[in-house]
Amino acid sequence: MKLLVTGATGKLGSKVVESLLKTVPASQLAVSVRNPEKAEGLRSKGVEVRHGDFDHPETLDTAFAGIDRLLIISTDGENDKRIRQHANAVAAAERAGIKFIAYTSLANAPESTNIMAPPHVATEAAIVNTGIPYSFLRNNWYLENEIGSIEGALAGAPWVTSAVDGKVGWALQQDYADAAATVLVGDGHDNTVYELSGPLLTQEKLVNALRGVTDKEIPLQQVNDEEYAEIMKGLGLPDFVIPIVVGIQESIRNRSLEVESNDFERVLGRPVTPISEGLKQVVNGISTTN
Repeated sequence: MKLLVTGATGKLGSKVVESLLKTVPASQLAVSVRNPEKAEGLRSKGVEVRHGDFDHPETLDTAFAGIDRLLIISTDGENDKRIRQHANAVAAAERAGIKFIAYTSLANAPESTNIMAPPHVATEAAIVNTGIPYSFLRNNWYLENEIGSIEGALAGAPWVTSAVDGKVGWALQQDYADAAATVLVGDGHDNTVYELSGPLLTQEKLVNALRGVTDKEIPLQQVNDEEYAEIMKGLGLPDFVIPIVVGIQESIRNRSLEVESNDFERVLGRPVTPISEGLKQVVNGISTTN
């Protein structure tokens, strides 16, 4: 059985590969990456590195050849671009005769008002239409998405949000990666949907947990969307990013990530990493890189 992970040099993809290497021989694993030179570390471990670019479908035909089980990790960028890229990957998987597709989607994708939902809705539908057995890994929110706010808090800045009391199921990328690896290699996951969500927390509860981890007095500043946009501009975020980060706050406020589920535990066979431990790991990672 030959497995392939796309986007394997990215933050999530690299963690998925490391998780897989704990349970399967490197000879069973291939990766598809835009820049193979960035994957030399994986090649040195015995992983087969293939060139695959979602913007160039002909490269995917070669990348997916001879693969049995495929993990498509969603790309970054504007929604229209992601929809096109994912469609290319799904079509290539069908041409290659892939027997199982796992896909990293978004919490409650079909009903979600999240600004990032449309590519996931389109991709899930495209995968279903192929008739290939699938598993949709509907990832809630990476705790690492908050690194910018955590860095600011460590430097003495307030935690700024316009999400009010909207709840999020934060979890470490490593937990999401372990779940993806488990589904890719395991039996019994055909045509499944997993809502992968940590315990639901408001911004206030997350900040309280961060206060406990850092022993710092971190002010929580609730603002409206317009004020949030101005603050983000003041921090130097590019203009094109502002509507995205504001949209995320709005969608959290509107409960788009408030998905309660024990699917994480079902897939992992263990509890998700507690939020305090997750925050410790993120804070330690920031301290190490600074």
